[in-house]
Amino acid sequence: MLAVDGIPTPEDLAAKIPPPERLAKGPVVIAECFQPIPCDPCSHACPRQAIGPFKDINEIPQVDYDKCNGCGQCITRCPGLALFVVDLTYSEKEALVKLPYEFLPLPAEGQEVAGVNRVGEKVCRARVVKVVATEKMDKTAVVWLAVPKELAMEVRHFVITHV
Repeated sequence: MLAVDGIPTPEDLAAKIPPPERLAKGPVVIAECFQPIPCDPCSHACPRQAIGPFKDINEIPQVDYDKCNGCGQCITRCPGLALFVVDLTYSEKEALVKLPYEFLPLPAEGQEVAGVNRVGEKVCRARVVKVVATEKMDKTAVVWLAVPKELAMEVRHFVITHV
């Protein structure tokens, strides 16, 4: 239960996942922000105004999926690391998941990593497709992972494994 262990329930997540029709159209942001706190950088980061504007700084972000193109500019602005982009159209068998990442060393493009779920359990092998880290991103990189399509809504982080 979210309030006890920080892990969202299936019901919590169902309220955050875009409709299947939108997921079938390409990359889209998912805002796994569950608690009203004074925070709104995501709404200012979106060039398409797909998040916000907020009437109150304590509002939980709502995404207008018709406006969102999955660019991911909001990902690095979220201090809670609660924004992800999922692209179920990436390939026939894989989805692309863009994740915020604040550890060193950064993974290398092409590197195999272990995709982990919200509990921290390894759930799949994943491949690093791209790493975006610029000065403007204020030390939060965005790592693009190719994951099995059926796990796109489960993988929310990864572990660099050494074989």
